[in-house]
Amino acid sequence: MRKIIFQLSIRHFKKLTAKDSLSIFLLSFYSFVFFIIMLLSSCRKNDFKVISISSLNSSQAASGKPNIIVILGDDIGYDAISSQGNSTFQTPNIDAMANAGMRFTQCHSSPLCSPSRVTIVSGQYNFRNYTVWGYLDPNQKTFATLLRDAGYATYVAGKWQFDGGDFSIHSLGFNSYCVWNPIQDDPAGSRYKDPKIYQQGAYVSSSKTQGQYGDDIFTDSVLLFIQKNKNKNFFVYYPITLCHYPYCPTPDDPEFKNWNSKTDKSDTAFFPSMINYMDKKVGQIIDSLKKWNLYHNTILMFIGDNGTPHHIFYYYNGTLTEGGKSNTTEAGTHVPLIVTWPAKITPVQTNRNLVDFTDFLPTFADAAGVGITSDYGIIDGHSFFNQLTGASYVPRDWIFDHYQPNTNSGNDKLRRWVQDTTYKLYDSTEKFYNILLDPLEKNPIRKKDMTHQEKLISNKFQSIMDTLK
Repeated sequence: MRKIIFQLSIRHFKKLTAKDSLSIFLLSFYSFVFFIIMLLSSCRKNDFKVISISSLNSSQAASGKPNIIVILGDDIGYDAISSQGNSTFQTPNIDAMANAGMRFTQCHSSPLCSPSRVTIVSGQYNFRNYTVWGYLDPNQKTFATLLRDAGYATYVAGKWQFDGGDFSIHSLGFNSYCVWNPIQDDPAGSRYKDPKIYQQGAYVSSSKTQGQYGDDIFTDSVLLFIQKNKNKNFFVYYPITLCHYPYCPTPDDPEFKNWNSKTDKSDTAFFPSMINYMDKKVGQIIDSLKKWNLYHNTILMFIGDNGTPHHIFYYYNGTLTEGGKSNTTEAGTHVPLIVTWPAKITPVQTNRNLVDFTDFLPTFADAAGVGITSDYGIIDGHSFFNQLTGASYVPRDWIFDHYQPNTNSGNDKLRRWVQDTTYKLYDSTEKFYNILLDPLEKNPIRKKDMTHQEKLISNKFQSIMDTLK
């Protein structure tokens, strides 16, 4: 461009006469344009912020609402993350999330996956809507229906475990999907090597999944969905199938190539590799968000669904530890919650306030700027959205769980409890613990040994449980 303007100026100058006022004008004009172009080109790139339409996230420009991605790790307790004290497993990308955003130290789930997942999607304690393992009423309102009705494109990938197949997936709020275990009565098939994948109302041909790895397919589908919807608000619920039993090699392990997904036995020796591969998938999503200029205005959450499994051993804070999945102690319910959102969250924050799984639906409602209508029923959760943004808030001072995962089994007794970060009271047994000093709950505090303050707390917890029936 500069060369063309310069040549035009010289060419016209050669035809110039002193009395030719038009030529003088044109020469002045060419010179002025040439000067401006030279001035702009001489400036450093960092002196000007040039914004093209293609580089904008148009959903952010149009609505100001954040995108939301929830990655729910399967059987990932609080103690499975290396930045939280685990020296056996390596989770560098999740650790980087903690350094880039907010790490919650007091997030609690139910001790097993099915009751936890019903709670997190619905915002309700299990006594309101949990009827049987692996099922959710397709008429249930969820965080996906809320966000879909708020204009978000919605997607689920990974472990479904709510039954109902295509009908329920859409009814429960998701526009599209790529899942494992969509229908409880169907054989689930492999979730890892040679996975059984369900999309668009049908199982994908095994010829297309042979030799493939489930969470590679799920992650690729999530990224394809995001890429297609990057110019509008989107919500992704990704209950990744890692790191649940069966324990088997990932594509990063040399054993993967010859591993027979139908006959080879589970081996806990692969669990550290599975943790690392889960972390790798998290990193892949983060890198893609950054590449597509979506990271800044996306709320990205990594959460565990319950404690790390039994028979998995690791060093946690220097102590050899066994996972506590299915226990109602801290080892079964204490899970990681790490959130990034560069537009709002200041890096390297540690949040010690209580969060339970009912809290996510109201938090997403606040993020989307929408109310929760009466057809959602009673929402038990408390939004922690203001804690992310730094606005004023009132933290929870207790959390509750109603836990009976196999409701149709007479051998599965109901356990209910209220706790804060120090004390815990069970409803049926009235056992009261200082879980800060006794996290394994081996020494209940007898009533006669309670301090006056402990009696007040115990009475308060009981009165709370009396209202939650």
